[in-house]
Amino acid sequence: MPMPAEEIVSLIVAGIPDAQVEMTDLAGDNNHWAARVVSESFRGLPRLKQQRAVYAALGDKMGGVLHALQLTTAVPVQE
Repeated sequence: MPMPAEEIVSLIVAGIPDAQVEMTDLAGDNNHWAARVVSESFRGLPRLKQQRAVYAALGDKMGGVLHALQLTTAVPVQE
């Protein structure tokens, strides 16, 4: 059963409240997603810890209902 983008975004934002999340359906099947997650809380963290924070927010959904997620993390651009 596919996982809708809105549900993925909700889980990420629940775990990382300041996250800005952009979702892309890679295969047009609501089952293979790319997510770009931008959060100030990532500042100073290595990329691996940033991605672990996102996976922690997704909890048991990752590897279960959600089995394909291409993940990019970033900090907001300071102007």
